[in-house]
Amino acid sequence: MCKSITPRVIIHGGAGDIKRSNLPPSSYAPYARTLLNLTSSTFKLLADGATALSAATHAVAALEDCQLFNCGKGAVFTRDGTIELEASVMVSKGHHKRGCGIVLVKKVKNPIYLAREMLVRGGADGGTGDANGDGGGAQGHCCLGGETVEKLAEKWGCEIVPEEYFWTRKRWEQHKRGLGEGGGEGWEEKIAGKDVENDGGWDGHEYLPQGTVGCVALDQYGMLCVATSTGGLTNKLAGRIGDTPTFGAGFWAEEWEAVTRSSVRISRPPSQQHWYSFVPNIFPKGLKEALGSCFMSLEGYSALKPEPDLEQCPIDHSVDGKTSGRNSSTTVHAVAMSGTGNGDFFLRLAAARTAAAIVRFSAANNQRQSLASAVAQIVGPDGEMQRAAGERWGKTGEGEGGIIGIELVRGVGKVVFDFNCGGMFRGWVDEGGKVRVMVFRDEF
Repeated sequence: MCKSITPRVIIHGGAGDIKRSNLPPSSYAPYARTLLNLTSSTFKLLADGATALSAATHAVAALEDCQLFNCGKGAVFTRDGTIELEASVMVSKGHHKRGCGIVLVKKVKNPIYLAREMLVRGGADGGTGDANGDGGGAQGHCCLGGETVEKLAEKWGCEIVPEEYFWTRKRWEQHKRGLGEGGGEGWEEKIAGKDVENDGGWDGHEYLPQGTVGCVALDQYGMLCVATSTGGLTNKLAGRIGDTPTFGAGFWAEEWEAVTRSSVRISRPPSQQHWYSFVPNIFPKGLKEALGSCFMSLEGYSALKPEPDLEQCPIDHSVDGKTSGRNSSTTVHAVAMSGTGNGDFFLRLAAARTAAAIVRFSAANNQRQSLASAVAQIVGPDGEMQRAAGERWGKTGEGEGGIIGIELVRGVGKVVFDFNCGGMFRGWVDEGGKVRVMVFRDEF
């Protein structure tokens, strides 16, 4: 029987130069209402037994269908007046590939579901460990883009839509103004004859979310999942790849064991003994071991047993040698994060993985830092992202961003978030079970 863990969830809808002057109550209301309802429905899925993968992708798909946010239906335009979507998903355990990213997508209604399909089908090798398994057609690849991944989307049954489905008047006018070409001029000609929803346009003042959207979820089985989706930067060059589909930059999830070193004993079956253990005793023991450390094992890859399917049979996350095979002296630790903001700076700093590494490896010096502390060091006020912007900080939007995440320690999940800019749209369920929605550091 699985040991139940209290589910947790947090969702973000973008971060940036958000101010009360460009986000009046009437404009904030629809964002708050959307995040409130979505956070509630996603948490209910988790409470009813859904996996973190199902819950997180559900949340992000809903944001992709809502034109308020910069993803899917509400995505921004490239400099060429086209839309290129990106998405990613990653789990802390339970799937062979662990994570997948997709880029340069133009026709898939919900890119996050495509990323999920690529992840789930990544174990389609019959469970034998066969390196030639085709991963449902994606082979062993963890990131694909353009026509290649869109053909797989059709094969896998993802919903395909015409490109004009993603067009919104607000984003088009934002695109034109950004190029210094006025407001809506050329909009009617650009979409003539196409079925495009008229959303009322943009006044050039009201804040429009620029950043990525994402969700981090922890299920009762102890799996963390991060799902992230975006349209990228407004007026980006066509072909630009951002942090959202890039491992370690805009997203990350991992699990590890914190082990008491004095209790660690490593044994190997005869088939996995180091080759130098069979060398006749003509060399001193120390020399044999030194030589052994210089050469890789001559053993080939062995067939693997089928991996448990978390979607069908969740894995017990308890620290119990009898049920989970873990040494009783180990502590399971896991983190997952989704970033939003200026993606190029997330890329330069490998922001999400760096935060995870701070948590994981700080314990080696008996100075373990929490995920909240690590996130603050990266995207909090005066953090690494802000410092990386240098003299450009506060002038160009460079270095601005935020991160949401969940840290799991000893079976208890904690929601974390921080940002260095005006605000970050976010919704989460607090430790008391109350759904919270905020955009600034204080209540709206």
